[in-house]
Formats: sequence, C-alpha cells, structure tokens
Amino acid sequence: MSLSDDERVYRVDADELVALRAAGERLRPARVQTARSALAGGHRSRFHGRGMDYRESRHYQPGDDIRNMDWRITARSGHAHIKVFDEERERPVVVLVDFGASMFFASQGVFKSVQAARLAALIGWSAIGHGDRVGALLFTDAVQASQHQELSPAGGRRGQMRLIRALAQAGALANSEVGGGNGDSSGSGSGLTAALMRLRRVARPGSLVFLLSDFYSADADSKHHLSRLAQHSDLNAIQLLDPLELAPPPPGRYGISDGHRRSVIDTRLRAEREHYARQLAQHHQRVRQLTIENGIGLLQCLTTDDPAVRLSQLLAGRDGQRSDLQSGPAAKDKLMARSAGVAYASP
Repeated sequence: MSLSDDERVYRVDADELVALRAAGERLRPARVQTARSALAGGHRSRFHGRGMDYRESRHYQPGDDIRNMDWRITARSGHAHIKVFDEERERPVVVLVDFGASMFFASQGVFKSVQAARLAALIGWSAIGHGDRVGALLFTDAVQASQHQELSPAGGRRGQMRLIRALAQAGALANSEVGGGNGDSSGSGSGLTAALMRLRRVARPGSLVFLLSDFYSADADSKHHLSRLAQHSDLNAIQLLDPLELAPPPPGRYGISDGHRRSVIDTRLRAEREHYARQLAQHHQRVRQLTIENGIGLLQCLTTDDPAVRLSQLLAGRDGQRSDLQSGPAAKDKLMARSAGVAYASP
C-alpha cells in the first residue's frame, strides 16, 4: 500500500523508489571506461587477461600462455615477448546504506534515511540501465550480524527490485527500533566499522562502491577498512546532511531526543552557538579527512535536495573534488543557500 505524503517524510516508500526508474536510467555511470568489445562485459577491468583489447607486450615469464606470444617483437628483439590484454568484465555496483539512529532525523525535507534510500535506488536503476549488476549492504547501529543485510550483486530488474524491497524493509525496521527505544545510539562507531568489514566480502575487486551515511559513527577502525577497500574498488561517499548540521538554529530553546533521552539545546547564548558550530565543523573536517586520505569522492546531500540532481553532479565529477565543503567557505555558502527557508521548531 502506498504511503501518504506525510509518511514519506520519515518512511521509505517502495512505490516511490520504483517510480525513480526513469530518473535513475538517465544518470550516466561514474567514471566509465567503455570497452570496445561487448563480448565479455561493458567495462575494462583492472585485471589483465585474455580479452579483446590489447594493452602491451612484455618479456615472457615462466607460466605465461604461449598462445599470447608476440612473435613480431620476439623476432625483432631476440627475446621472447607476450601480449597482455585488458579483460572485459561486468562491473558490480554496491551501495552501503546507513540506517543508524542518527539517520532518522530532519528539520526540513525528508529524513536522512529516506534520502539515502532514494539515492541507493537511483544508483541501482542507473547500474542496471547500463548493464551492471547491483548489490548492497544495509546496516544499523547494532553490531550483530542480524542487523546487517547483505545483497550480492545481481543484474536486471529482478536485482533492482530485490534492492528496493530490502531498503523498504530496513527503513521500516530501523525506524521502529529508534521510535521504540530499542536501537543502539551509543555512537560507538561499531556499526559502521562492522559494516565496512562485511562490505569487503560483498564488494569484489573492481567494484564501484557508494557509501551513503552521515558518518557520525566513523572511527579509526573505519578508516582502516576504507583504506583496504580503496585498494581494490572505486569508492564514492555521499554524506547525508540536514540544514541544522550546517549551522546553529536561530537563538532559542529547542527540545531534542535521540529516541531514548530528551534534552534541550539553548542557543540564546553566543558561547553555546559557537560551541555548536565548532562541533559541526570538527565533524565535517573528520569526514573530509577520511575521504581525502583514501582517495574517495565525496558529495554532501541535504535532506531538502533533489537526490537525482545531486547524484548527477557526483557521477559527472563536478564540484572540484566532488565535495561542496572541501572547496572552502564559498562552497559552504552554496550549501547554506540551498538550505534557505528552513522551518525551525518554535522555542
């Protein structure tokens, strides 16, 4: 049953994700190097094998296949040489989606969790529309294996519909846990680290990986696993942000809750607003550093953004290093301009 407009703000709607097909198929794949032959796959692999695209000739080594001998260079140089080819393969696309407690929040637009699900669905539609397979790893704050759902890469509409069902189920389950007070919002970072460990099994070498999270649970161990993943896969990070995570709200008293505890933020004092802004800046700097050190493309997506537009900017490689905040104050002002008109709760 389709959700109401109000419910779509905080719940993942499978019908809406299906309706994103046209927008997703219009997105071009990220950093595609199309192979000249379609016999074995649509993308050149980082691995060398017996494909249709010649790469280079090198000295013969024991164990090389003599069927690849380059007789012309062998005759000219007097030393045995073989031909090396680029093996053409399908490129698996894998999305890692954070359904932790901090993702179930928005002051305007939709919950970060809903925006992440929309982005994942768009990535999936784009992948299968260009002949790739799509897989996923969905996780919550909990470290138990039962709280991580793995989808091995699969192609075609069947693979995409499997992803959409998993997104809707994970969103509904995690939302109920947050609302019912059963989630783990300790902020230990174990959820993301455990997810990245498992992702190393789901994302085979050569995969195109998208990390969809607000990255509040990232820690030193997360950095280690990202570094290992980046050695064999092409990583892109999309940081989900609410406008309140860019700057403090206007001076006032605001009630807050993490689903377990209730408190109040008082931004009437200048010192409190400065502390708020400093905490935000430190978090954004940690995320930037995490991605820069591992050569990961980074894009910020607000809860008020059109996810198809923002994703197209990432895939097109715009925004400098594909990060609004990496480009300094001017780029941050652009993010603030997109968040203009935020409706804050009454103090």
